[in-house]
Amino acid sequence: MLFNEEEVRKSATQLRKDIINMISKSGSGHPGGSLSAADIMAVLFFGDVMRYSAANPQLPDRDRLILSKGHAAPVLYAALARAGYFQPEELGTLRQLGSRLQGHPDSQKLPGVEVSTGSLGQGLSIACGLALALEAGGNDFAGVDEPGGNDFAGVGEPCGVGFVGNAAGGDEAVGVVGGADAVDAGVLGAAGGTTDVPKKSPLKSFSSNSRRVFVLLGDGECQEGQVWEAVMFAAHKRLKNLIAIVDNNKLQIDGSVSAICNLDNLNTKFSAFGWQVQEIDGHDVNAIKLALEYATNSEFEGPRVIIAHTIKGKGVSFMQGECGWHGKAPSEEQRLAALAELDDGSLISQSLTSGGTL
Repeated sequence: MLFNEEEVRKSATQLRKDIINMISKSGSGHPGGSLSAADIMAVLFFGDVMRYSAANPQLPDRDRLILSKGHAAPVLYAALARAGYFQPEELGTLRQLGSRLQGHPDSQKLPGVEVSTGSLGQGLSIACGLALALEAGGNDFAGVDEPGGNDFAGVGEPCGVGFVGNAAGGDEAVGVVGGADAVDAGVLGAAGGTTDVPKKSPLKSFSSNSRRVFVLLGDGECQEGQVWEAVMFAAHKRLKNLIAIVDNNKLQIDGSVSAICNLDNLNTKFSAFGWQVQEIDGHDVNAIKLALEYATNSEFEGPRVIIAHTIKGKGVSFMQGECGWHGKAPSEEQRLAALAELDDGSLISQSLTSGGTL
């Protein structure tokens, strides 16, 4: 199986189009932070990184993805639809009464949503709990070889009624990251071309401790104190199956992150707590792929974080770098203009490294 950089780029563009269309139709939503995370989400779902099964969303041996910045639900919904969890036509029901696609993800309604999120700062704590349970050999759903049940295995003991599991182990082939590439921590440049990764394997062949937990945070969200309690906990427990990604677009609802509550150097902060840190151009799909390969295959005995430098509203000229588009829907005229720019692709192709903004 090959990592096809061009195909992943096309997937990211499709996600951006879906974001624009669904938010415009709903009349409300969060385009800026959804657009900034499109390349990251495209690599996770379509770059042979995450192990998942749209046919069996509750498969125990899947990887878990938590969208801690829950207001960016449109990019998650678009990815789930394009990955086959539901028909893309349903994206047009975003934020409608009775829709499964609420303004923030609802794990009780939509397959593929692991956790209901939206209250900022909580996703990393939840991810820590999942990672700890999975590393201990537990399942939050019934095991592959066991009948479907409703015990949450946690750290090996039933903890009351949880979600009902699916007994069918299934052999759905899903994305599997291969051997570790020689990639140094730090800014990863675009190598271009394709990268060979091993053939996909059946999910049931993986041991319990190989299941990874990915969590996507916003940089403004990292102003929450609970985030740093979770950072400390993850390092203390040496959760090496936990991979955090920070969508570092440098803007939040009220303005720039640096002006509201400066995070200074996130690299230094995470490193001081004992995390493995990489910094990348979050719009370079090849750099994202290499960083995720390194994070998932490194022998580092602890949690890993990828600080992805991004642009809020990436791909649409009148949204890029504008905090006013944090939570505002485009008009019909703006929707058509945005789609035309996405088809053109010139803004998407611009590298952060070439502009010296990392």
